[in-house]
Amino acid sequence: MKKSQLRLVFMGTPDIAAFVFQNMIDEGYHFVGLIAQGDSPLGRKNVMTKVPTKVVAEKYNIPVFQPEKIRLDYEFVKALNPDLIITFAYGQIIPQGLLDIPRLGCLNLHGSILPRYRGAAPIQRAIMAGETETGITLMEMIDKMDAGRMYAKAYVTINDDDNYSTLSLKMAHAAARLIREKLPLYLEGNLPGEIQDESLVTFANKIKPEDEKLDINLSVKDMLNYIRALSDHPGAFLLLNSQKLKIYQAEYRSSEVSGEIGLIVSTNGGIIVQLNDGQIALLDVQLEGRKRLYYKDFINGQKNLLGSLLN
Repeated sequence: MKKSQLRLVFMGTPDIAAFVFQNMIDEGYHFVGLIAQGDSPLGRKNVMTKVPTKVVAEKYNIPVFQPEKIRLDYEFVKALNPDLIITFAYGQIIPQGLLDIPRLGCLNLHGSILPRYRGAAPIQRAIMAGETETGITLMEMIDKMDAGRMYAKAYVTINDDDNYSTLSLKMAHAAARLIREKLPLYLEGNLPGEIQDESLVTFANKIKPEDEKLDINLSVKDMLNYIRALSDHPGAFLLLNSQKLKIYQAEYRSSEVSGEIGLIVSTNGGIIVQLNDGQIALLDVQLEGRKRLYYKDFINGQKNLLGSLLN
């Protein structure tokens, strides 16, 4: 069956999913619907904003569905009569009743090399763990989280200067490439799939609001990895005078230990913070209720920053 004759439904929400969705449309695949999470308020003024995949769908007059709870509201999918469902970063657990609808099954693009990092935040958790490689797995969707057969994988290098935003872009390109190269083989029945080794499974738990708070007792290496993993969104933070100081970029400064943990020991070349095994320089920060600033501009607007304590 030709690409244009297939009836596809895409399930996905954020930018990384929108990139793949757009790429598949450009490749000639025919979509009869998009299922995405609800629109959400963004920015300091909480302006209601369409999710990225919805913007793509509306550009091509593809019907958009945003059920609050997909496990309770999926009967509408039957009317779409899809041949196949493609999912990437949708954001909800998909019930078996929905998985049973398309005749060619449901495929998921998962943001790790399975069976490692099953779960909601594989990209962030891989950076936090200091991994140097990750990737995308094209997999079968079943009623157990990220546990289906694996059809194909694309590997992605994690560079030292990658953060969540830059790595997500690399992952989006890898996912689009994987679909482009492997989906035709799946449709022809030439991708038999490989069962996951359950003994190798690890999990990537969802990033919760409380996870954004940095532990000042982390090592230099772990602190830098954690900051990278949450930048540019949602942003990790420490407290400065009881206010959140979001940190979007930091770098290693030295192995010197010369003051209390959390102490700002210098403002030369960055906001230099003492940790238990060395010092890091904060380069890109945002104080609660203020604009995001490069460290030089931030320092200029702060009195008595030197000697202050972050916690």
